Amino acid sequence: MDGRRGEERDRDRRDALARFAAQQVSRRRFLRGAAGTAAAPFAVRAAAAGAAFTAFTPAAVGVAAKRLRQTGDSAEAAVTAAQQFKGTTLNVLYEAGLQAQDPINFSGPMWEELTGITINVVEKPFTELYSSPIADHLAGAGANDVLNTVPSFMPDFVAQGVVEPLQPFIDRYMNPADLDDFHPLYRGLTRYAGQIYGLFDDGDPLILYYRRDLFDDPATKDAFRAANGRDLAPPTTWAEYDAIQAFFTERGGGTLYGGASQRAAGQVYEWFLGEFRTNGGRFFDDATLDATLASEAGVATLARMVASNESMPPGAETFDFVAILTAWMAGELAMIGGTWPPIGRWSEGYGAGTKQLEFVPASTVADKVGYAVLPGGHSQHAGGFLLSVAADSQNKEAAYLFAQWMNSPSISLQRCMLPYALRDPFRLSHYRSAEYRALWPNSGAYLDTLQAAADGALIDLIMPASAEYSAAIDQAVTAAMAGTDPAQALADADAAADAITDRLGRDAQKAAYQEFVALPGSYPETTGTGAAPVSTPAG
Repeated sequence: MDGRRGEERDRDRRDALARFAAQQVSRRRFLRGAAGTAAAPFAVRAAAAGAAFTAFTPAAVGVAAKRLRQTGDSAEAAVTAAQQFKGTTLNVLYEAGLQAQDPINFSGPMWEELTGITINVVEKPFTELYSSPIADHLAGAGANDVLNTVPSFMPDFVAQGVVEPLQPFIDRYMNPADLDDFHPLYRGLTRYAGQIYGLFDDGDPLILYYRRDLFDDPATKDAFRAANGRDLAPPTTWAEYDAIQAFFTERGGGTLYGGASQRAAGQVYEWFLGEFRTNGGRFFDDATLDATLASEAGVATLARMVASNESMPPGAETFDFVAILTAWMAGELAMIGGTWPPIGRWSEGYGAGTKQLEFVPASTVADKVGYAVLPGGHSQHAGGFLLSVAADSQNKEAAYLFAQWMNSPSISLQRCMLPYALRDPFRLSHYRSAEYRALWPNSGAYLDTLQAAADGALIDLIMPASAEYSAAIDQAVTAAMAGTDPAQALADADAAADAITDRLGRDAQKAAYQEFVALPGSYPETTGTGAAPVSTPAG
């Protein structure tokens, strides 16, 4: 009987892992299918956005202002104001899967109890977080109230009038100190074309994970010093990373490998983007907007990534998030060469036994995990969500108040501490939180690393057709993983990027690119840590 129950549990876990992997595949399909989804609207850019909302409810504004004067708490102000809209139903668009478990099980029911406003969570695959709001807007359906948007979506959404400017709402309902509490990187990502169109809601820097027990073992340290002439420590360059990875793989005898990095098509471009810019690469020539991926920095970066696969586990050229997670939790890796923050929590067993996380393999590395910024000092910020108000919503005031409440310092901290919801710290108060720092023995180091990673993080490309440009880069990296010469793969990406630029118009794209260049995290010199030393390619 126990054997059958164990087999059923294993089967359920495998099925859940497959569902989680399928969710990641939907993001890959989005990149491949994004080409050509929008073109002409980019020329009008921010001018296409509708007029800012002005029909505020005096009673709601009045009670919120009073509560802000009394307490300064934006969450309380939002609740008090939202009670004026009791009986309203808000349609909240969320990525299907773990992300949606927050409003379904936590924030949605709490908000309903506090305000009498019903939250209807509309779950969509990641792909449809982009396409569904555009289709809804073009149809004038007004089906959405609160949108989960991604910074790279914002140029398209603003150009097509999909999202509502939020400054008028902020002026009436928010304590301005809440904006100052955003990490500076994320404060910059709330804005596009000079206006706030979303409240940043999810910090997503890729960080390095390593096994402290292996790095601290005296015999291992002695052997590494003898082989490499330096002390074993978390790598600060990718050349150091590759040397450490090769060392552990050679000693591991096929049961332990030095590391692995995500390589599956659809998201592997994120691993290229951060290292490429750390090595001095630029997406485009500033004067001509010709793509410059096949530069010396680009070719060296991609060649190193390909060479690094040789000391990873067999089949690493196609490893996705689930493969990395599974190997890491089983204790088969000494390092992860960059992945998202949730693995840091799950590694420590935080959330084990939670129904939503039944698919996560049991951790064999709890209390053995160390965290570090990616080599070169600039972690890639891969994704992240914002909460926006749909421009066609019939309930804009109530929709904004729900977003403000969810995003407020006190409520967002609780949401980031949910083990299953995939929302990660993004406020300065999150990093300092004594409550979060008590969740597991090493959680303080985890938060310190996430903040340090955000300090120097490099963001995704944010300009019209960013999904198309990213798809071209992803296809180039994937081709190199399959054996195409890195220089040729990147030359092909440059040609594809130039075709996108020509189709949309060089002048308009040049102006949009300069807006991107001005953002915190566009290039190393715009981050909080400034430029970093160039990483020496391996081999």
